[in-house]
Amino acid sequence: MSSEPRDLIADRRDGVLYLTMNRPDKLNALSDQMIAGLLEELGRAAHDREVGAVVLTGAGRGFCAGGDIGRMRERNEGGVSNGGAQTASASAGEAGIQTRISSLRRSEEVSLLLHEMPKVTIGAINGPAAGAGLSIALACDIRIASDAARFGTAFARVGFSGDFGGTYLLTQLVGTAKARELYFTAEVLGAEEALKLGMVNRVVPAANLTDEASAFAKRIASGPTVAFSYMKAHLNLALKSDLRTILDRESYGQTLTGLTEDHKEAVKAFLEKREAKFNGR
Repeated sequence: MSSEPRDLIADRRDGVLYLTMNRPDKLNALSDQMIAGLLEELGRAAHDREVGAVVLTGAGRGFCAGGDIGRMRERNEGGVSNGGAQTASASAGEAGIQTRISSLRRSEEVSLLLHEMPKVTIGAINGPAAGAGLSIALACDIRIASDAARFGTAFARVGFSGDFGGTYLLTQLVGTAKARELYFTAEVLGAEEALKLGMVNRVVPAANLTDEASAFAKRIASGPTVAFSYMKAHLNLALKSDLRTILDRESYGQTLTGLTEDHKEAVKAFLEKREAKFNGR
């Protein structure tokens, strides 16, 4: 068994998949191993009936710092000769550029999975969330932030335009004017300011974050998860569609969820004046 530390720790309990980005010495900056783990775990959970919710957080004092600046420097210097001229095999060639575009686009599926998978995804933002780390946090359905959390687009600071869906997700949450300001200035926001802007759902004391996120996730996982999956799909569709389309989709989802065991149990429990016991079917 390998003794090397894992860049992503996955733990399943009480119907919840807990994912912890685990590079605390680098504020959980993204690595190939971490991204591969997120894609694998989220992809599997999307089809696992035993998983009712997903919690994503970071180890140590950070949520995710985004890209690894040290690796960026190695990559950039790797394409330069001692004299400062670009090498013939440098990745700036057309083929190399296309390879990098394709690689990044595959990695960005992390955000798409968090945003679109038929499970409620919860970001437990324990510390700084910057760059792609902010984008990943924004891709979650619910964000519960520690009062020690900090939020920044960061891309302008390193001459990047942005990735992992942040320009779309931030615009949806705070509006186009504020999103543009935050991208152009790379201003860092505290947890309370992020709450006022609608970037997070709630702010809790740092010592309570794990318990608060876990309690929320367990509540979701023990609820009517089939109905939640349709709700999420409808809410996502509402971001880019019209009322007529939503009405069509809701009539379909409402009819199908009305055939589930969960619906029948909820009606029975209501009439019997007791709590419903859902089983995700």
